[in-house]
Amino acid sequence: MAKKILIVDDSPFFRGQLRLSLNKEYDVIEAGTGAEGLDLVKSEKPDLALLDVIMPDYSGFEICRILRESESNNLMPIIMITSQDSQEDILIGLELGADDYVKKPFNERELLSRIKNIFRRIDRNRNANPLTGLNGNLEIQRDITSRIARGISFAVIYVDLDNFKAYNDVYGFSNGDRIIVLSADILKDQVALFGNSDDFVGHIGGDDFILVSTPDKAERICEEIIAEFDEKVLNFYNEEDRIRGCITTKNRKGEIDTFPLMSISLAIITNERREINSYVEVGDIASDVKKKLKTMPGSNYFTDRRRDAYQSFDIPQSSKP
Repeated sequence: MAKKILIVDDSPFFRGQLRLSLNKEYDVIEAGTGAEGLDLVKSEKPDLALLDVIMPDYSGFEICRILRESESNNLMPIIMITSQDSQEDILIGLELGADDYVKKPFNERELLSRIKNIFRRIDRNRNANPLTGLNGNLEIQRDITSRIARGISFAVIYVDLDNFKAYNDVYGFSNGDRIIVLSADILKDQVALFGNSDDFVGHIGGDDFILVSTPDKAERICEEIIAEFDEKVLNFYNEEDRIRGCITTKNRKGEIDTFPLMSISLAIITNERREINSYVEVGDIASDVKKKLKTMPGSNYFTDRRRDAYQSFDIPQSSKP
């Protein structure tokens, strides 16, 4: 479905110019006054508004201010349109919450580029995890599916934290969030240092992440992640727990349970030895590898080197060095 753009301008001629430029890619609705524009925002729910600065009733600045004060409309992107070559007008609009501005007479290519950039940024933000800023499940699936379709060699690394729930129970969700951010930063840094320029880092949710690289880079990335994580995570425990090497918490029965300090597990799935045809298949293989990892104490990585799903894991594998 095409995105809907609202034009608010008192000039029929200029509205016509904008409509001709935008109609090829977007649904366009128009208002000749500020009041009419505000009514259309309520009734039509546009995806973006183009506001002329100078109008007979409400100025574009006033409309922008009203929209930004409204909880239901304060996230709608706004582009201000000005015929005055005034830096002050531009600054006022930006300070009121406008996302961009265009000067009259406008360049059609520039206008379309600015609109596309805004929509692109919004789509990225919607797909990103709000805590880490990393792309979520939609982009993860898109990246892996693209590599499968292109027939290129890839390594998908599923990452999760061991004993994270116990840490949350003892140290609280705020500190748990700090661990998630730490983990995301470590993953991004090590992929940037030891991976390829087009490698992918995504956040499934909670303490689960995904990396996509190539088989020749995957194990080195995992080694560096483990070394960095094991060193830095200790800073998030009090001295007593660090010395003891574990934490204690009461379970639902009121009994004391003991948990090791957090570690990180990385399951590597590649198409080096077997053909992989779908994103779902990658997940199924990862499920088997993660079960294997759970039997190994501490931080580890484990590479699936099987040639098919029926082969056992009792062949040489990679783990924590």
